[in-house]
Amino acid sequence: MKVVVTGAAGFIGSHVAEALSRDRAHVVGIDSFTDYYAIALKEKNGAELAEKGISIVRADLAAESDYENVRSVVKDAEIVIHLAAQPGISATTPFNDYLRNNIIATERLLTACEAASRLKLFLNIATSSVYGFHATDGEEVAPRPASWYGATKLGAESLALARHRGTGMPVSSFRLFSVYGPRERPDKIVPILTNALLTDTEFPLFEGSEHHRRSFTFVSDIVDGIVAAVADPAKVIGEIFNIGCDTSITTGEAIALVEEAVGRRACIKRLPRRAGDQLETRATIGKIRERLGYEPKITPGEGIARYVAWARKER
Repeated sequence: MKVVVTGAAGFIGSHVAEALSRDRAHVVGIDSFTDYYAIALKEKNGAELAEKGISIVRADLAAESDYENVRSVVKDAEIVIHLAAQPGISATTPFNDYLRNNIIATERLLTACEAASRLKLFLNIATSSVYGFHATDGEEVAPRPASWYGATKLGAESLALARHRGTGMPVSSFRLFSVYGPRERPDKIVPILTNALLTDTEFPLFEGSEHHRRSFTFVSDIVDGIVAAVADPAKVIGEIFNIGCDTSITTGEAIALVEEAVGRRACIKRLPRRAGDQLETRATIGKIRERLGYEPKITPGEGIARYVAWARKER
């Protein structure tokens, strides 16, 4: 079975690619190695994947010049897992980057997949940010995104499902909740705090964010759900699924867990509130639990300890 993973040199994509390769799939990655964060980190992920026999095609999904290259990669694929995106909530990232890398890139990839005669599943990876400030409801609740990221990821999901309804393309969409773990983007809270503690530097914290609640979901629990969908596409086609941990903790509690794992207290530098931040996430996962037998396994305490151990080793 040939599986194409977009964003394969990134955090979640690299873990998904590895897991499917271990399951004996022929995995090919697509990644444009953007500079949203250090390219060297993605290059390192790519090198580790190459050692496992997983190749990555350098291509920009949104670029017309790369379209035929992308089309040639996906034309014989049975599974396409679309993780590539413009991530996060950033005051320095212009709207056009979200538009280009989330909506235009997704539409071009969907068009390229029209040539994939063996396609069994196009799995679009969405986000809890589509729900807005409070992401605690089931998939049937109308999304209310409060950021450019959430709005454009919702747009990408809508394009994918419209393709399913209009042409029969076998599409499903997974909305991920607060994923963390080894290789995580360095601009996320657990890596920022861990690095600050290991280097004895200040930890920047947005005002009020210690009271936000998050469904911290360890990356292996996300991978398990994706692998289950790949194993039985018929159970997910045409549907949206929340995937994540169905309990939540405050950001303040997460900070305490990182401090405990490192063995040091943080020196916090307060920053002004950040617009668009979610106030609460807690994954309602009854649907994916029923369809795929999905069950998150890693508690925040265990997962954060694993991340800190990995970060120490990487240093």
